[in-house]
Amino acid sequence: QVQLVESGGGLVQPGGSLRLSCAASGTIFRIYAMGWYRQAPGKQRELVATITSGGTTNFADSVKGRFAISRDAAKNTVYLQMNSLKPEDTAVYYCNFRLRVGVQDGPGDYWGQGTQVTVSS
Repeated sequence: QVQLVESGGGLVQPGGSLRLSCAASGTIFRIYAMGWYRQAPGKQRELVATITSGGTTNFADSVKGRFAISRDAAKNTVYLQMNSLKPEDTAVYYCNFRLRVGVQDGPGDYWGQGTQVTVSS
């Protein structure tokens, strides 16, 4: 069984920074990609950033130049560094891992529990 545990959310003023972390534990055969998504009240969940096992990154246009995604493969951990935060970044942030738990299993998506990020003065 795979568990994803997030940390790092909170309240920050506009222009401030936060760093989110998400660590995966359990039986993991291979990780293909990691990512962050967010969901604001009344809106659908949207992609924020992803990073593949090869290091290729992808960002939503709204966060390009402000957010950075990185990973520590040895720790099965993904990070999201958020700078120059804006009120419209307020949302619950979810981490996602696409991985296989065994050699005979196909890839599946696993999600963290979500962490609240609030940007307000």
